[in-house]
Amino acid sequence: MKRLFSICLALMVAPILFAQTIQSPDGALELQFSLGDSIPQYQLRFKGKELIRPSRLGLELFDAPSLTGGFFAKNQQTNSFQESWNPVMGEVKTILNHYNELAITLRQPSTQREILVRFRLFNDGLGFRYEFPQQPNLNYFVIREEATQFALNGDHKAWWIAGDYDTEEYKYTTSNLSEVPALFDKSYEGNASQTIVPMALQTPLMLKRPDGVYLNIHEAALVGYSAMNVELDPKSFQLKAHLTPDAQGRKGYIQTPFHTPWRTIVVAEKAEQVLASKLILNLNEPSKIANTDWIKPVKYIGVWWQMFCPGQGSWSYTDIDNVRLGVTDYKKLTPNKTHGANNTNVKKYIDFAAKHGFDGVLVEGWNEGWEDWFGKSKEDVFDFVTPYPDFDVKMLTDYARSKGVRLIMHHETSGAATNYERWMDTAFRFMVNHGYNAVKTGYVGNIIPRGEHHYSQWMINHYNRVIQKAAQYGIMVNSHESVHPTGLHRTWPNAIAAEAARGTEYESFGGNNPDHTTILPFTRLMGGPMDYTPGIFQTRLDYYQPGDSRYVTSTLVKQLALYVTMYSPLQMAADMIENYERFPDAFQFIKDVAVDWDDTKILSAEPGDYITIARKAKGKEEWFVGGITDENPRVTTIDFSFLDADDYYVATIYEDGKNAHYITNPQQYNIYKVLVNKKSKLKQQLAASGGVAISLKKADKEELKKLKKLK
Repeated sequence: MKRLFSICLALMVAPILFAQTIQSPDGALELQFSLGDSIPQYQLRFKGKELIRPSRLGLELFDAPSLTGGFFAKNQQTNSFQESWNPVMGEVKTILNHYNELAITLRQPSTQREILVRFRLFNDGLGFRYEFPQQPNLNYFVIREEATQFALNGDHKAWWIAGDYDTEEYKYTTSNLSEVPALFDKSYEGNASQTIVPMALQTPLMLKRPDGVYLNIHEAALVGYSAMNVELDPKSFQLKAHLTPDAQGRKGYIQTPFHTPWRTIVVAEKAEQVLASKLILNLNEPSKIANTDWIKPVKYIGVWWQMFCPGQGSWSYTDIDNVRLGVTDYKKLTPNKTHGANNTNVKKYIDFAAKHGFDGVLVEGWNEGWEDWFGKSKEDVFDFVTPYPDFDVKMLTDYARSKGVRLIMHHETSGAATNYERWMDTAFRFMVNHGYNAVKTGYVGNIIPRGEHHYSQWMINHYNRVIQKAAQYGIMVNSHESVHPTGLHRTWPNAIAAEAARGTEYESFGGNNPDHTTILPFTRLMGGPMDYTPGIFQTRLDYYQPGDSRYVTSTLVKQLALYVTMYSPLQMAADMIENYERFPDAFQFIKDVAVDWDDTKILSAEPGDYITIARKAKGKEEWFVGGITDENPRVTTIDFSFLDADDYYVATIYEDGKNAHYITNPQQYNIYKVLVNKKSKLKQQLAASGGVAISLKKADKEELKKLKKLK
């Protein structure tokens, strides 16, 4: 008996090899969890190919033994789940959520602590997270770092931006992972924040294996936790989680019970399948808003782009530095001639919106404080309720209402998140009282509390508090300079859009590369819709000021196509209204294109090169197609087999002109109509950084007689 007891004890404390495998519902993906030398790790295969080599799991803690080893598998459970659900707004009407699940409870005998690792394997990839049950020996703890690895099998092509704690607003670099060290410093040159993470890359990270299989690494349901970058070992091609710290270097303050966000790996044989994946959305919880009738898609214009064009407008009421002069009463100051948020200008935008069927008008620079902020870099200058003297809130609200238009609020926090939290209830009540139901928030500048970063745990909690507080007041939120989205718009559908990447505004101060918008759908938009603000018709800024060398790196037609390729239920016609009045025939596409969809077909795609997408308007028999290319002109073939059988559609085609070019001739375009059906195919020439945009409506008898059929 004594000898038998010794053997049993040895088996409990000695290294144990444990392995458990599950497959995706279609059997193509295989996930294996194992304990080798009592260290948890996972491995991922696709159709027999090893995608992720054995990769470690766990967390390192401050002032406590790490949760990275010394485990045995106490319990395991498997489960299969399938449901269909309807998003409040989205790219498709119905989403299938189908996965096989493995949950492993790990116990660490030396500390008497337990964690659970939960894996969900879908046909399009893997999600996994850590769960911490409430327990006597693991109540409060502080995370030093997450030990999660993604050990890639070989040198992958990557579309990447440098890891950072405070900004995602970088140009993308395309290279093999082995080339990242030589390109890393150059990748953020001229636009670096102070918080670059050496040899780390931001997620979503788009990858392509040498055999052509695509991987996309990101996270889902980021709540109560720091955002993740991934550190790269360019020799072993191993990626390791790197969480955003606070000022003390702590990555997370945790109280059990708790679970981390999901770590996600989308897997696809074709690039089109990556864009069609709903894995990240499926890993988020269902909507927590019971009645979502007030959450609507929005197409809007705004007093915005003029502030980026030379001599056209400004956010500030006056150019005088009021802090320096000690003047705080704006009524005693003479306004400058370029303040955009004035009654006359805003009424002009309201009239234009009403005439052309837009839902809202965004007005930036409406409230006091912009001079103080720009003049002294002061970070808590806004109270979110005090307008400048030339902005009559009640009059403009009433005027907009009489025209069937809503004003959209702008809350620039200047990074002072604590100040914004003090004002939130007051600011949202102000909005409700004046008829605003949507707000654009901004976080330009260093975060207050001091030492916090845009993507640290405290700020993640802040962004979620804003969304939840806004929901209480019936307000939709479009956040800028916030964290990368992770599918939380399923849970909080009033989070209608976000920026969290390099948007159109950069076209006016440094430019975006021509391939930028062919990469963003594979990276930033994997986590949620983006307020990219397309629709710039006057692409060269020397139009406003001779000699200005800046230009938008796109043809006019590509700007139209972006309304289809860059998904968002919040879409801005971002140019000044005078420029739309110069091109009314091209502007018609922006007026017509839907922003909420029943169906989406990814017709062709390759990150960094081209994208062509067809989408069916919500509740209508109308389709819209958008195709874009990088700096290389190319021919794309559009197959209309997605159309209904036996019906002809009028296709209004907006195409680049024969000599169009994004630098030398961006505004040359043609518009024509033809009849198409599901058997039709169109070979379409795209100019350098150009595009094609098509609206499709069912033809009536007269149109069938008048128009030619596309062969």
